[in-house]
Amino acid sequence: MKLTDVKTLELWYLENFEKNLKGRRILFDDIDPLLQKLSAKFKKEILGYSENNLPIYKISIGTGKTKILIWSQMHGNESTGTKALFDLFNFFEKSNTELSKITESILKSCTIQFIPLLNPDGAIKFTRENANNIDLNRDAVERKAKESRLLRTVLDNFNPKFCFNLHDQRSIFNVEGTQNPATISFLAPSEDVDRTVTKGRKETMSVIVAMNRLLQQVIPNQIGRYTDEFYPTATGDNFQKLGHNTVLIEAGHFKDDYQREITRKYNFYALLQALYFIGTEKIYDNYESYHDIPNNDTKFLDIIYKNIKITENNSIQIVDIGIQLKFKVIASKLVMYKHIEKVGDLSDYYSYNHINAENLDIKELELSNS
Repeated sequence: MKLTDVKTLELWYLENFEKNLKGRRILFDDIDPLLQKLSAKFKKEILGYSENNLPIYKISIGTGKTKILIWSQMHGNESTGTKALFDLFNFFEKSNTELSKITESILKSCTIQFIPLLNPDGAIKFTRENANNIDLNRDAVERKAKESRLLRTVLDNFNPKFCFNLHDQRSIFNVEGTQNPATISFLAPSEDVDRTVTKGRKETMSVIVAMNRLLQQVIPNQIGRYTDEFYPTATGDNFQKLGHNTVLIEAGHFKDDYQREITRKYNFYALLQALYFIGTEKIYDNYESYHDIPNNDTKFLDIIYKNIKITENNSIQIVDIGIQLKFKVIASKLVMYKHIEKVGDLSDYYSYNHINAENLDIKELELSNS
């Protein structure tokens, strides 16, 4: 198995990541100028339009036999993968001498199609759902949404061997058995309720093993495995069942990285390594260590306020309050706020921010249950 040299990649990334994309809320207006600037290496076309008539682009590159389909932001509020895709586009445009062999091996072996922003209406609202409140990742069977139908049309016409479904996960996820947030989590989706390890899932797992080996060099013990419970209406499960090996990448939390600018880098590293592996490997039988990747757990909190005094039934109780930081759009701007996630004894939960609040009134904390 060939692995990308992380030191060389790090130096390239510092100079060449896509600096025009920042933050959690990435809109069509943010990516459109970058799409128009792509060189002739890339083929650009409008697949169709969203429910609110925003363009949805497909970008293609490569001439190889192995077909790969990658899409991002089917949930409008999950943009880390989108930023990583534009970092990847920059890599294909200007990889240096030391890294050009990786670009050449990928593009000679693979033909790749990208949908960098599948749900532009949800991106504006900063919601999972599209303009009609449909979760595209649960619309693979009925395909009520225009965006779901566009994605399925690409799948059927292109017939990819591999798919990559790029998501973000909440900061509540930690790597099981550790105090670390799950900065990146992977999933080889199940094809049935029994979670049968089919030939296609073995191939998917082999790609994940390659990504995990690279990332363990830079963020050890911060990579998790997302639950492989079968969801009958989910995109990844259905695409995998149809014979298109589908890798789910969930971008998560890194210390103090609430804009997911550090996580995007590791998302890019994972994608590049996956494409390099697919472009250079002939046999996908190195899958068993996929099961050694720890599961995601839900024990990480953004803030834990310790020793809060609350009055209940005319008596004072001492509790901990666990906070998740969430985002919503107010007056067209993305605002971060504190949401109460857990109340009680949180001694078995983890956080980078423990605050002794024994002398604070709970009203002073400006917390929200919304």
